[in-house]
Amino acid sequence: MANRQKVVPIGGPPSDVEDLKLESNYLRGSLEETLANRITGGMTELDNRLMKFHGSYMQDDRDVRNERQKQKLEPSYQFMLRIVTPGGVTTPEQWLEIDKLAQKYGSGSIRFTTRQAFQLHGILKWNLKRTIKQVNDVMLTTLAACGDVNRNVMCNPNPDQSDIHSEVFKWSEELTTHLAPRTPAYHEIWLDGEKVNDAPQVITPGDDPVEPMYGPVYLPRKFKIGIAVPPSNDVDVFSQDLGYIAIVENGKLVGFNVSVGGGMGMTHGDTSTYPQLGKIIGFCRPEQVLNVAEKTITIQRDYGNRSVRKNARFKYTIDRHGLDWFKEELAERMGESLEPARPFNFENTGDRYGWIKGKNGKWNVTLYIQSGRIIDSEGCELMTGLREIAKIHKGDFRLTANQNLMIANIPAGQKKKIQGLLEQYGISEGSTESALRRSALSCVALPTCGLAMAEAERYMPSLLEKLEPILADAGLQDKEINIRMTGCPNGCARPALGEIAFIGKAVGKYNMYMGAGFSGDRLSKLYRENIGEAEIIDTLKPIIKHYATDRAKDEHFGDFVIRAGYVEAVTDGTNFHA
Repeated sequence: MANRQKVVPIGGPPSDVEDLKLESNYLRGSLEETLANRITGGMTELDNRLMKFHGSYMQDDRDVRNERQKQKLEPSYQFMLRIVTPGGVTTPEQWLEIDKLAQKYGSGSIRFTTRQAFQLHGILKWNLKRTIKQVNDVMLTTLAACGDVNRNVMCNPNPDQSDIHSEVFKWSEELTTHLAPRTPAYHEIWLDGEKVNDAPQVITPGDDPVEPMYGPVYLPRKFKIGIAVPPSNDVDVFSQDLGYIAIVENGKLVGFNVSVGGGMGMTHGDTSTYPQLGKIIGFCRPEQVLNVAEKTITIQRDYGNRSVRKNARFKYTIDRHGLDWFKEELAERMGESLEPARPFNFENTGDRYGWIKGKNGKWNVTLYIQSGRIIDSEGCELMTGLREIAKIHKGDFRLTANQNLMIANIPAGQKKKIQGLLEQYGISEGSTESALRRSALSCVALPTCGLAMAEAERYMPSLLEKLEPILADAGLQDKEINIRMTGCPNGCARPALGEIAFIGKAVGKYNMYMGAGFSGDRLSKLYRENIGEAEIIDTLKPIIKHYATDRAKDEHFGDFVIRAGYVEAVTDGTNFHA
């Protein structure tokens, strides 16, 4: 079946964002004229929206917003630039270029996203084009790092089965390429490509000549794909719109179980929005992977809610129409049905720190990176040290889904040299951090994220410092507990899958959740609303002590708080709120 665009109206006329996308002429808008304007702000609503498709958000430094307002100055506008790295894999040459761009045009640091991509902050508008051009020069791109399209495809670094990882990584690359927008606007605007101005402006009844899969209005909202390799669920595969679970039999990758309809975002106080776990609908062979993804995206394109953006994610499309409907629609568009799902088992969602030898005889070392931020600090010259390692490294770098870094495929003869550099620059392999800290995840939040209601990245280390002694006193300093924090309910650090989670409500105030599954197969549940640090400590201290004394053998914290009656198990996203 052709990718015929039906666009089924849901609940009313299209939102203003849908109109803006249609007016954009396939993501062009007036971006070229806007970028030529030296005023740091000066962006129309259309161009501001379009920048996301090109991999960038306009932000301002909220730490200085009020002071600048008092001085009658415009906000301190800057741009965040996100770089697409399927599966989080980059070469040493690419690493060095990103490092250079962070120093020359950015804020002097690099950040890893929870989707295994790079983010550069603090880029001024007049430096955007040259930054994107230099990213492209090392065979990377920012196209579709944000926006209403498929985002960076995640996969498991999997150092223990590097032969399987190679195949999984190949699929993350192929999915990213296959599902990328086809518009020439990106090359025209950022790479001085030849301009094409005769693109049609209306939805056609057949295949769109410019965007055969997406059409001129693209998707109703962002779309996320992750590939997990059991027994590790480090990509939180059930949080993805579309998840692939690798099935390995007799040491060979035979295909993938397919999960659909996951998503972490919600809105405070609105029970029509909720996080949701994906549901497994069957098994696909490797040669079906691209077709499953493409046809799933066209279903969301045609049936997703284009009237209300907060209800536009794929999970709501699935919930509205039903899983059986989706499976029938997918089979019709694919021309075949999926096979029955095959057995698998997940054990955890975290990373394995330290040195591990791969099946190919080469070494991999996973480093602890606090909140995914690459920056030099007292006692740890992280950015400088990794730069020096990149200059000699013969393998690759892999960003994990938990915001850590694996230096991978290190030849045996290089292991001692790289270990020496890690020690010289004070870079941690995770052995000196508590189990709680190693399992922590947080989003950027303040001061740059415009959606943040509270701190996350900057506050999480302080909260951990206060919780670690409580765990140590209870004899739990080596017990892994997944703890996650976000500055708002959009879910970038996947808080709904934290055994302990905090979602920002206001400055210094959080909703606290507990009870998620350690292997990423159950959502957490609201336990306390709108509490500050003192209440957080007072609330958690007796629960942690209770867990220490009454837990069953090998019982995880999320399972315990349900068994002990602190929270009820979440059976679906709608009872996440209360």
